[in-house]
Amino acid sequence: MPDPNGFLRYPRRLPERRPVPVRISDWREVYPPAGEGLVREQATRCMDCGVPFCHDGCPLGNRIPDWNDLVRTGDWAAAVGSLHATNNFPEFTGRLCPAPCEAACVLGIGDDPVTIKQVEVEIANAAFDQGLVVPAPVAPPTGRRVAVVGSGPAGLAAAQQLVRAGHAVTVYERDDAIGGLLRYGIPDFKLEKGHIDRRLVQLAAEGVEFRTGVNVGVDVTAEQLRAGYDAVLLACGALAGRDTPQTPGRGLRGVHQAMEHLVAANRAVAEAGDGPVGPTPIDAAGKHVVIIGGGDTAADCLGVAHRQGALGVHQLDLYPEPPHTRDTARDPWPTWPWLLRSYPAHEEGGQRVFAVAVQEFVDDGTGGVRAVRIAEVTVTKRDGQRIVTPVPGSERELPADLVLLAIGFEGTEEQPLLAQFGVTRNTRGAVDARPDWQTDADGVFVAGDMHRGASLIVWAIAEGRAAAAAIHAHLGGAGTLPAPVTASTRPLAAR
Repeated sequence: MPDPNGFLRYPRRLPERRPVPVRISDWREVYPPAGEGLVREQATRCMDCGVPFCHDGCPLGNRIPDWNDLVRTGDWAAAVGSLHATNNFPEFTGRLCPAPCEAACVLGIGDDPVTIKQVEVEIANAAFDQGLVVPAPVAPPTGRRVAVVGSGPAGLAAAQQLVRAGHAVTVYERDDAIGGLLRYGIPDFKLEKGHIDRRLVQLAAEGVEFRTGVNVGVDVTAEQLRAGYDAVLLACGALAGRDTPQTPGRGLRGVHQAMEHLVAANRAVAEAGDGPVGPTPIDAAGKHVVIIGGGDTAADCLGVAHRQGALGVHQLDLYPEPPHTRDTARDPWPTWPWLLRSYPAHEEGGQRVFAVAVQEFVDDGTGGVRAVRIAEVTVTKRDGQRIVTPVPGSERELPADLVLLAIGFEGTEEQPLLAQFGVTRNTRGAVDARPDWQTDADGVFVAGDMHRGASLIVWAIAEGRAAAAAIHAHLGGAGTLPAPVTASTRPLAAR
C-alpha cells in the first residue's frame, strides 16, 4: 500500500544542479545522481490514486504508481523490472522527456506533481549500477529478417522488441555511430553518450546487428533491402529544419540551422574524449549569438553557446511570455499546459526576448551577419492561419555574429529511399501509416518522428514498440507484442 500521507509530509524537491560556473566549463550532465534518501522521499509523494492519469499522460503507459511504491519501499530490483516492462530506454526518457506524465499527475491538481521523471532516471541508474541490465531471453529463431532504417529511439525500440521475438534484425544508420538524434543532436550536458553505448551492449548481446555509415537509398538500395529482408521499418526521424528564406539577409554568412550547430558541437565533444574540446566550424566563441526559437532545440543551442564561450546570447520567441502557472481555462488538467519552461541553460546566462520577430539579417558589408533587426509583434489566427503583425515603431537591432534558427522541423527529409520504396511525404512532411503501421508500400512500415513529425522521445519509443508488434504479426510471429499506441493515437487534449 502507498503512504497515504506522503504528499502531505514531503514537498516536491529535485536534486541540486551542478553550480553554473563549474558546469559551463565542461560538457558533463547538469544533474548529478540523486541520493537514495531524496528519491525514496519523492516516490513516497505518489498517492497511487484510483485512476492514475499519469498512465494516459505517458504514451508508453508506464506503470508509474507501481514503481514509485517499489522505490518507496526500497525494492529497486522490482522497480527496474516494472519500469522496463513498458519502456526499453528509461535512462533516455528520464533525462530528456519533458514529462507529460507529471502534467497529468492527480496530485498536480492542487499541489506540485510527483517528480516522476527524476524517480524514473534514478531507477534506470540503479539498474546499471546494480548490474540488472542484462540481455533478455530471446525466442527461438523464426527465420524472418527485418531491416530497421534509422537508429534513434523509435528504431532501437522496435529492433529490441523484434529481436527478442526471435526475428533477425539489422539496424542501418547513415552516421558513423548508432543513436540518431540522441547521439549527435542532444548535447552531452543533457545526455552523456556513455548511456547510449552501454544500452547498445545489451541490444547487441540480444542479437541486434548494427551497420553504420550506410545511407539507405544511396549505399544500399530499397530493392536490395526488399530482396534481403521480409519487412522494412523506416525510422529516419524528422530532421528537415524549418527555415525563413523570405527574410532579407537569410543567405548571409553566419546564419545557420540550429542542428548544424548542435551536430558540430556533439562531434567535437565525441572526438575530444576526456581532453579539451576544440573549436567547430560553427562556433560561438567570442561572438554575439542570436537564437531564434523558444523550444528544446533553442535551449540546447543556448547551453552549447555558453560552453563554447559566447560573448552574449539573445533567445528570441515569436509568442508572448507564457504564464508561470497552468491556465485551467485554456489547458485544463490533465492536458499538457502552455507554461514558461525554463531550462538549466537559461540560468547559465543569456537574455530571452518574447513577442518579437526578425525583420532582417543585417549585412556587415562583407557578406556576413552583424546584427538582426527585430520588431515587436502580435500573433493572431485567421482561418487556421497564423498572422504575424509587427508593431509600428518597435524596431531595433541586436548585435549578432552568429544566428541559429531553432524554429522547428518540417518533417522527414526528402531523400532517395522514399522514392525507391514508393513512399511520399504528406503535407506535414511526415509519412502516413495505415492502421497496421504499413506505408503505401506493402511490407514497409514507419514509426517515430518520421511518421508523426518532430515529437517527444516517449512517443518515438511507443511508436517503435507498436510498429514492432505490427511487424511481428505481419511476419506470422507467435503470440503478440505490446503495442502501447495506434497509428492514429494523439496526446491528451482539451476538446
